[in-house]
Formats: sequence, C-alpha cells, structure tokens
Amino acid sequence: MPFEVTRTTLRAMTHLPPPAEELRLLDAELWQLDARRSQLLARRAWLVATLHQGQQQSRAEARTQPPPAAPPRPETAAPSVQNLLLILGGVLLTLAAAVFTLVSWGHMGITGRAVVLGAVTLAALAAPAALLKRGLRSTAESVAGLGLALTVLDAYALHEAALAGTDGTGYAAAASAVLVVVWSAYGVLPATAALRLPLPSALAAAQLPLLLWALAADAGPYMITAALLVTAGLDAVVALRGTAGAVRITAVVGAYAVGGWGVLGAGWLSLTADGPGAAARAGALLLLAAGIASGAAWRVPGARHALGLAIASGLLTVGALGGVVRSGMPSEWAVPAHLALGIALLTAVRVSRLPEAVRRGLAWASGVVQALALLWALPVVAVVVLGPAGWLGRVWGGAPSDARAAVAVETPWPPDAAGVPVVLVAVAAVLALAVPGEQWRPRARLGAPVLCWAAVLTLPAVFGIPYVAGMLVLGVVTAAALYASRTTVSAARVTAVVLALVTAVSLALTALASQTATLVVLAALTALFAAASWQAGLAAVTAPAALVHAAALAAATGAAADWPPARTALLVLAVPVAAALLAARLGASLATVPVEIVGAATGLLAVGLAVTDPPMLALVLALCGTITAATALRPERRPLGYAATALFVLAAWVRLAAWDVGTPEAYTLPVTVPALLVGAVRRRRDPRASSWTAYGPGLAATLLPSLVAAWADPHWTRPLLLGTAALVVTLLGARHHLQAPLVLGGSVLALVTLHELAPYVVQVTGALPRWAPPALAGLLLLALGATYEQRIRDVRRVREALGRMD
Repeated sequence: MPFEVTRTTLRAMTHLPPPAEELRLLDAELWQLDARRSQLLARRAWLVATLHQGQQQSRAEARTQPPPAAPPRPETAAPSVQNLLLILGGVLLTLAAAVFTLVSWGHMGITGRAVVLGAVTLAALAAPAALLKRGLRSTAESVAGLGLALTVLDAYALHEAALAGTDGTGYAAAASAVLVVVWSAYGVLPATAALRLPLPSALAAAQLPLLLWALAADAGPYMITAALLVTAGLDAVVALRGTAGAVRITAVVGAYAVGGWGVLGAGWLSLTADGPGAAARAGALLLLAAGIASGAAWRVPGARHALGLAIASGLLTVGALGGVVRSGMPSEWAVPAHLALGIALLTAVRVSRLPEAVRRGLAWASGVVQALALLWALPVVAVVVLGPAGWLGRVWGGAPSDARAAVAVETPWPPDAAGVPVVLVAVAAVLALAVPGEQWRPRARLGAPVLCWAAVLTLPAVFGIPYVAGMLVLGVVTAAALYASRTTVSAARVTAVVLALVTAVSLALTALASQTATLVVLAALTALFAAASWQAGLAAVTAPAALVHAAALAAATGAAADWPPARTALLVLAVPVAAALLAARLGASLATVPVEIVGAATGLLAVGLAVTDPPMLALVLALCGTITAATALRPERRPLGYAATALFVLAAWVRLAAWDVGTPEAYTLPVTVPALLVGAVRRRRDPRASSWTAYGPGLAATLLPSLVAAWADPHWTRPLLLGTAALVVTLLGARHHLQAPLVLGGSVLALVTLHELAPYVVQVTGALPRWAPPALAGLLLLALGATYEQRIRDVRRVREALGRMD
C-alpha cells in the first residue's frame, strides 16, 4: 500500500502521461519519421539519376569534340643539334684538307704548299683559344679536333714532299712520337688546357711509336711483344696517376687492349719455345706483364679491379716460371711443375705488407692453377674408374698383362699420365693444410680424402704393376674406405661409403677378365660388406651391397660350373632367402627396406634366368612365393600375402602349361579356392563386408573362363558340370542372402541353359512358318503391354530383394 502511494505521487510530480497515451505518441512520431525518410530517399534517388545523366552527356560531348592540339615537342635537344653540326663541320673540313693534301698538292709550288697547309693548321690550332674566351666550348672542341687532324696531314705531307726516300714505318714511328709530344703540349697550354680532346688523342697516338719502331727495326717477335708490354705499362701509369676522366678511360682501354695483345704473344712464345733460352726470354716477357699487373693491383682504388689484376699477376708469374722449368724436363712433369709454382703463390697470403685484395687475388690464382691441374688429371681418373666396364663384353676373356691393360680395355691410355698421382696428392695436401676460413675448411678437408683415393686408384695403372697386385690395391682401398666410414661426421661417412662402393664396382669389373679372379673378388667383397654391416650407421648401404655381390657370386658360380641359367637361378634364390631372414632380424631399422628391395630384385633376376625352362620356372616361382609368404608373416608386411598368392598361382599355371594342360579350370580353380577362403575369413572378421568384395573375384575367376569354354565346347560334360556348379552357387547365394553368388551363379546358369537350348530353339524356329516368329513376337509384346505395370512392380520387388542382400 505505501509503495502504490509513492508511484502515484511521483507520476503526479513529473507530469508523465499514462503508458497507453505515451505509446500512442511514440507510434505517431515514428510514423512521421518514416514518412520523412521515404520522402528524402526519393529525392536523393532523383538527384543521383539527374547527376548521372548529366555526366553521360558531358562524356558524349567530350568524345565528339576533337582533342586540343598539343604544342609540338622538339625531337632533338638544342645541345645535341649543336654538337652534331659541329662534328659534321669538323669532319667535312678534315676531309677537304685531306683531299687538298692528297690531290691538289702537286699543283702548287713548295712555298705555296708550306704556306697554305701551315697557315691552315696554325689557324685551326689557335682558334680554340679565342673561342674558349667567348664561352664557345663545343665549337672550340670541334676546331681543335680539326687542328689535330691537320697535324697528321702535315706529317704525311712532309714525308711525301721532303722525306719520300725514308722508310715509311720508321718515319711513322717518329712522326707519331712527335705528334704525341705536340698534342700533349697543346693540351697543357694555359690557353687550351680546358680542351678535353688533345690529351686523350695524344694518349691514343702514344700506343704506336714503340710498336712501329720495333717493326721498322725488323725486330723479332720478342722485341715486338716487349714493345707492346712496355706501352701497356705506360698506359697503366697514366691510368693510375691521371686526373682527367677522359685521359684515364683512354689509358685503361689502351692498357687492357695492348697489354692483352702482348700477353697473348708472350704466352704463345712460351708454349712454342724450343729451348731453355727461348723459354727464358718468353718468361721474362710474362714476368714483365705480371709486374705491370701487380703494380697496378697495388695502386688501383677499386677492390674488384685489384682482385682481378692480382689474379692475372699470379697466373702470369706461374706461366713465366713454369715455361722455363718445362723446357728442361720431360713433358709428363710439365703440369706438376706448374702446380708447384701455383701452390707457391700461397706463401704470399701470409705476407701482411701486401694489400688484402692482392693476397686474395694470389690465393685465387693458386686455386685456378690447381683446378686446371685437376682438370688435366681427370681423364686418367675416369679411365681408371670407368675403363674396366669394357670387360662386360669380354667376360673371362683372359687375365691382362698388367693393371694398365686391365683398365684400358676399350679406351686408350692418356699420354703423359705419370704425374697424375703427384698432382692429386699435392692438391689434396693443399686442401687439408692450407685452406683458411671456418666456412671453407670443412669442405676442403672433405675433398682431400677424395683426391687421395683417386691418387691411390691411379697408381697401379700408372706404374703398370701386375694384374693381381692391382686388384689387391683396389681391395685394400675398399676396406680402408669402409673402415674410414666409421667416423661420426655424417658428411665424411657418406663420402667414405660412396668411395667404397665405387672402388668395389671398379674392382668387380676388373675381375671379370679372369674366372678365378671373379669368384675370389666377389666372395671377398660379399664378406667385406657383410662385416661392415655390423655398424648400425652403415647397414642401410653395406647390407644391400653385400647382397648384390652375393647375387653376382651365385650367378658367377653357376656359370663357372657350366650350369644352365635356369639351374643357376636356384643358387641366386639363396640371396632372397638371406634378405628375408636379415630383414626380419633388422626389424624397424633403416636398412630393412633397402635389404628387401635388393631381395626382390634378386628374385626377379632368378625368374629371368629360369624363364627359358618352364618346369624350373614353376619351381622358382613357387620358391619365391614361399619366401614372400614367410615375409608376410611379419605384422607390418601382411599385404605381401597377396603377392605370395599371385606367385603360387603363377607357379601352378607354369607347371600346368609345362604339362600341356589345356583345361581352363585347372588354371582358375587354384585361384578360386584361395580367394574364396580369404573372402570367407574376411566376412567372418567383418560381417559388414560386401559379398562382391569377399566372393566376387574368386567366383568370377572360375565361372567366367569356364562359361567362355563351355560356349565353344561341343560336348555336354562341361556345360553340365558348369550348370550344376552355377546352380549350387545360386542356391547358396539365395540361402545366405548374398548378392554376388546369386547374381553370378544365376547369370552363368541362364547363359549355360541358353547355350544348351539354342540348337532346339533354332530347330523349332526353322520348322515354323516364316510368319510365325513375328506373330509370336507380337503376341509377346501385347502380353507384356497388358501386364506392364504388374511387371514393373515385380522388377522393383526383385531389385529391392537384391538390394537387401549383402
């Protein structure tokens, strides 16, 4: 009661209407807002449509009106036009002066000639100074170029007029030297120092005096090459000390071009030197080139240029000294001598006075020499490793005389191969001891054993030791590589195993020359790799390798005993047996799968050997099935049971074919019975399994081939037996509500019945009048049409009944 009084009092104090009245007011206000919103939305839609229509009209008008004409844009800038005109003018004036000098020179006297040509040359050389004062730099450059060209014409005119009897080459050498001096002086005068053309032109002309002087003096190739190298050295000095960009660029181009020409000449002279004296002179030229490159590497500012020049310097030094050494020793030791000099370059790496780029360049040069030496030794290593493969076409053709004849079967022995082991060992020593850096040292130390392995492999062939001793060396190398693979470093272990496998293959191929050697070597390799398989980390590779060698030993044993291939297959099958036993012992090891793969491959080899003898092939297939079935007993290899079944079936088929059995049921029943048993076991374990999956393959394997044979069989025995079997299968399917037996058995039973009744149907049809079959067909169609709906219901019932079956 007090609460109600309080509510009434508060409502009277705040002047609020009753709830019903307040709700009516709110609804009216919301209705007005909705009406106003609809009005505003309609107005907005009209404005949007109006604006859109106006924009489309503006675009249409813009498309109809031609675009405003843009002001023409000049295709060439004014400075470019100016320079082109000045260059063309200078060229035309130069050509005119040349024509005057060459053609019109003879029409004037000596005084007139000198006055005209001298006056024009002096005017062309003096004009740039005045043009520079007025700020016409480009014009001054063009006129200066004309003046420089006129000086060349002056030199030619002087020779033709007053010095025609002198030697042309000698005069050209002197004239080019004078022009270099004149152009250089003209380029450094205060009035013309701003010109950029005279000094690069003088430097370009400076490439000729020494070369022309050597040619004029009838100097030999050594002096001509020396002139080129000295010129390149002067270019290098100018490139390092010059300040003007054009001068430095010209000097660099000249140094590389002329210097490269000189280096090629010196290298050719060193290669073709016929004695120590000639080799020494060529070596001196190469050392000169090396000194120029080394000096430039010291002073050049860029690290890349310094590195390249240092590499060139190191290579040229090796070539110079190596050419001298080569001239006094047999040809087979030429490459080792160069390699020794290349390795000696590494001593410069420890000289702290040398710049870092120079030391790196010399180290790279040493690496290049070592790489070239290894490339020279590669053919010998390839012949030693791959050459024994030639015995595959000459198995047991007779033991060769020595180890060299054992590897050079189909390929000739490379010449000058005596120094190959020395080269390989020397580079291996460098890799093991002299390679710096944490990044490269592990890789180098990994490559050193490979080179030592290659050196040892080449020793028997290089020295021509006896055949048996050579194979003994290969066996020791294989054992040593397997022993080295016990290391804990993964990369080193892989390398050692690979080397062991390669050596073993080469040894096995080499042993093919002799029957005794083949048997002994294969037995030793089998035992060696089998012993190495006790190491858990190597079994994944060594165990399969042992099985491969064992298979080869079995095949070789059979061949040595003069057994036919089919009989030898029984010996080869011992390897799959061993592989199956070993795989079962290994369990989940990494070696299990490789061992099983080798075992399967060996089984295929045995099948291939026995394929020409059907009875033996059946036995081999049966044994392979037994091995596979034994493997399938392991829980993780249960799917191999299907393969074992297939092998047993194949064995039975081959045996039946060998007995000339032509009855198809003899081939199909061995498949049907195991398949039905497997299906029954599966249905017992999984009652929801479909009858088509469980029994369909087994039933079809016999019923269908027998049905085909029954249709072509004129006798009554096969159709009777097949029909009886189909009836039994159909009844069993109906009894147990199984779809596959019911459909397959019923279909075969119907087709067999049709086959048996077909002659009588044909006979009855032939006895009836010709109008009878169409009449009977019409009556049948009428009957079917009359009971169509009932038949549809019957078909649906049959389909539903079949669908309810398994």
